[in-house]
Amino acid sequence: MKILPATVAAFLCLILNASAQDSASVVTIRTIAPAQPLVAGKPAAITIELSIASRYHINSDRPLEDYLIPTRLEFAPYPGLTFGKAAFPPALIKNFSFSESPMSVYEGIVRISTEVIADSSLMKKDIVVQGTVHYQACDDLICLRPASKPFSVKLSVAGAVQPPPALSEIPPAPVMDQKQEAKSPVVDSTDFGDRSILVMLALVFLGGLALNLTPCVYPMIPITISYFGGQAQGKKGSLIAHALLYVVGMAVTYSILGVIAAMTGGLFGAALQYPPVLIFIALVMVLLALSMFDVYEFRVPAFLNRLAGSSQKGFVGTLLMGLTVGIVAAPCIGPFVFGLLTYVGNKGNAILGFVLFFVLAIGMGIPLILLGVFSGSIKRLPRSGAWMVWVRRIFGFILLAMAVYFLEPLFPNPLTYRLTLALIMLLAGIYLAWIDMVQGTGRAFVFLRNMVGILFFALALYAAVTGIEIHLKHNQAGAAGPGAGLTIQWFAYSEAMLDQAAHEGKPVFIDFYADWCAPCKELDQKTFSTPEVINRSRDFIMLKVDLTSAEDPQAEELRGKYQVKGVPTLVFLRPDGQEFSDLRGTGFEPKETFVAKMNRAVQLSGSRPGGI
Repeated sequence: MKILPATVAAFLCLILNASAQDSASVVTIRTIAPAQPLVAGKPAAITIELSIASRYHINSDRPLEDYLIPTRLEFAPYPGLTFGKAAFPPALIKNFSFSESPMSVYEGIVRISTEVIADSSLMKKDIVVQGTVHYQACDDLICLRPASKPFSVKLSVAGAVQPPPALSEIPPAPVMDQKQEAKSPVVDSTDFGDRSILVMLALVFLGGLALNLTPCVYPMIPITISYFGGQAQGKKGSLIAHALLYVVGMAVTYSILGVIAAMTGGLFGAALQYPPVLIFIALVMVLLALSMFDVYEFRVPAFLNRLAGSSQKGFVGTLLMGLTVGIVAAPCIGPFVFGLLTYVGNKGNAILGFVLFFVLAIGMGIPLILLGVFSGSIKRLPRSGAWMVWVRRIFGFILLAMAVYFLEPLFPNPLTYRLTLALIMLLAGIYLAWIDMVQGTGRAFVFLRNMVGILFFALALYAAVTGIEIHLKHNQAGAAGPGAGLTIQWFAYSEAMLDQAAHEGKPVFIDFYADWCAPCKELDQKTFSTPEVINRSRDFIMLKVDLTSAEDPQAEELRGKYQVKGVPTLVFLRPDGQEFSDLRGTGFEPKETFVAKMNRAVQLSGSRPGGI
């Protein structure tokens, strides 16, 4: 009866290994070309459909752990074509048996879309572009090696030297793909019927309205309306025309910013991978924040001030004021505009960038148009005063928090990062609610001041609590106990170590692992770090084989020698080098199971136990 469980375990292990697939066969790729031929300068959508084999999953494009390999989509450069950022669908957040922490994964059918824009230099009627999908596949036990799978997609170009194909010449298969594409939930950043885009437009519009309350913009509203009235010379229609031209000027400036951000998004995103760039951006944020606290007065260059304040008369002067108003208001609206620029840069969509910043300008300009129409209402606006200085302080703390946000990758751990944010929020709440007392304000403002303080306290508490939770999850394996502080003495695999095992009569354990393997991390943290396993490891020669890179010839040789299908794979050898096939394991094993195997290996080897 004692042999039966071992026999069943060996049988299951053989089934698992026999059914394990190669990484390349886990995912199949189908490409969906745009429904219409490419037109120069007009974006079109390409969809890459991944079919993931049952029982397997692949990491999403944004895994929850840094060591996991994300799914990526790359296109080979093609003259005359520009590819946008890949739009991935929402990931599944699931728990697996080898990890207590949830993972962000894809399963089943996954559709990834990206934009392609052709220029007028394309002279071919049909072109074929190449690309590669990079991914890492796992099941509930093991992870296969990362894979890169190529694909190709055929595109038609309108207006090329050859005439575009007639409808009868288009093969039927792509038509089926196009119908499926129409039904697929792929997020296309140019599809403004999508709810997420409409929500984004609404938020940007509200943000534009809110920017009118900043201390750099609000005091300018009466002055601007008065300027319109002076130029209109009492004519209502002319006053409205001046207000509209002013808003058009703002729209042109911000829309150009949006297009530039989209076109340079790839460069901006790549630059953010370098610590010096992050430090520079954070330093700029801190300098702007100090100006909000009146440490010094932040000034734009004199020639820009002269340009923004030019007193040209007529409609041209009004348009010029609209074009340059962002210069004067830069110290206050900069954080919001910078965040929106970052969002647009990540999307890499010029049309989206234009529309979002145009909507931002409309949000900022609507109050001016309304006040221009009802010019008498301007007398009802609250007067500028000490409360505007208090508002400046709010933006100062927001800028400090943004500086910390950009420095997140440079913090030693998530706890330190979140506690730093919590400290800034806590100081903001104390300062805004109780220290920066604004004189001459009514009860309504006192209530508002206290509510803002409470809001910052809540943000501080949230940042601190979430940071502590993350810290505790990552350090559960370090809890104190018998044998705490001891570790397993690992050796790299070599024939010399096998000879030493034969000489000493000790069994051998080999851990096949990889840096991108989630179950391997769990083994290190929850099994190999326990006192029971550490003590028993003294009776073994403990070896590790790193299968992270497929370019290591020795690792690949050992993979074939021991028939390793995925990681982690746990192999026990007799002192003479022969494997205990019934003790082989794949995937995460709790300490109880693993110690039982170690005891069995020691018993069958006839070696004298030195551990407890």
